[in-house]
Amino acid sequence: MDTIASLFSFITTPVSWIIVQFHKLYGAIFGPDTGWAWGLSIVSLVVVIRICLIPLFVKQIKSMRNMQALQPKMKAIQERYKNDRQRQSEEMMKLYKDTGTNPLSSCLPILAQSPFFFALYHVLSKIASGDTIGVLNQELVNSAREAHIFGAPIAAKFMDSEEKVAALSASLTDVRVVTAIMIVLMSASQFYTQRQLMQKNVDLTVKTPYMQQQKMLMYIFPLIFAVTGINFPVGVLVYWLTTNVWTMGQQMYVINQNPTPGSKAQDNYLQRLLKSVSSHGEVRGRRRRSVVQAIVAKGADRNDNERKFFAGLAKAGFAAQADGTVIKSDTVTADAEAGSAARRQQPKRQSKAQRQSGGTHQTGEAKPSLEKQQDTPPKPAGKSSPATPRQAKSGQRKGSQRPKHPSSKK
Repeated sequence: MDTIASLFSFITTPVSWIIVQFHKLYGAIFGPDTGWAWGLSIVSLVVVIRICLIPLFVKQIKSMRNMQALQPKMKAIQERYKNDRQRQSEEMMKLYKDTGTNPLSSCLPILAQSPFFFALYHVLSKIASGDTIGVLNQELVNSAREAHIFGAPIAAKFMDSEEKVAALSASLTDVRVVTAIMIVLMSASQFYTQRQLMQKNVDLTVKTPYMQQQKMLMYIFPLIFAVTGINFPVGVLVYWLTTNVWTMGQQMYVINQNPTPGSKAQDNYLQRLLKSVSSHGEVRGRRRRSVVQAIVAKGADRNDNERKFFAGLAKAGFAAQADGTVIKSDTVTADAEAGSAARRQQPKRQSKAQRQSGGTHQTGEAKPSLEKQQDTPPKPAGKSSPATPRQAKSGQRKGSQRPKHPSSKK
């Protein structure tokens, strides 16, 4: 670990400078040699680094959304070449290249933090040995060696010997208890962050290599932290626990406010939005209006969550507009009520006998004959009207009869 940390020694000077600047601030409040002053300086270092990494986090979110949009195509490739793994991998790589998607973008924040992580490890290792590094002079190094966080020096490790811990004015039991608790919290926070991402912000119905990768990371990263954490100084554990908590809060914000389309989180978000529209009669907030505007623009390409949201709006008597607003629409409600009323008032289906007779209603009353309804003049006696059709005998076809052939008998 010391060899790896030495590779990032070029960044130890800016890291140590940031820590010293925050130590001046917190030292004036809590005292320069306290664990609060040095511990909060490390926490503030994390905050500065994570603020600088926000553009990478945004890129990570966009890459994950692209991966979600590609999942149907990835599923089709997987089913088409399910017996040819090599061809399947080639088609996947081609799809990534054509769409400009990088499946490893989800690891960008962690990779970008690695130089700062190892630089801090290198700084704390020098503090433990009493050597100056970066902008830390001997006075600051001695002050940091005396700083304890819940009885554990910030430069002590879980695997340190009792003699080394005693040289830092601490007991081995205190160091191991504090480091063990911090390792557990660090691993648990990492696992929870990845788990809530998998359960709420992705579509688990589609099995793709990307989903398998995310599921694998959910178990691998906490295991890595648990195994390697015993070799980290207390100050590095503070750093990594803080960045995990930051990531967890950042992920919760994204899930609640900007969920992935088609995910469970989107369904919960749209239901909250529907409840707000029903209560206030409008879409409150520019960001919410942009969400409604994007859903309206999708047209027939809306997912199930978005169609459910629009159905809820119609049921509440609202219609979404292209600019993201909603209007009170009586037509939507009237159409819905008319449709339900029409379904309730459909006439009963008549039997075959009723259709043939044509004279019986559902109530059993006979239809009045057409001849009876018309006021026709009386026929002259002894003469028959040539226009009046002959009454059909039993077994004969009703209606006009075909004329007989002249040679036939009358």
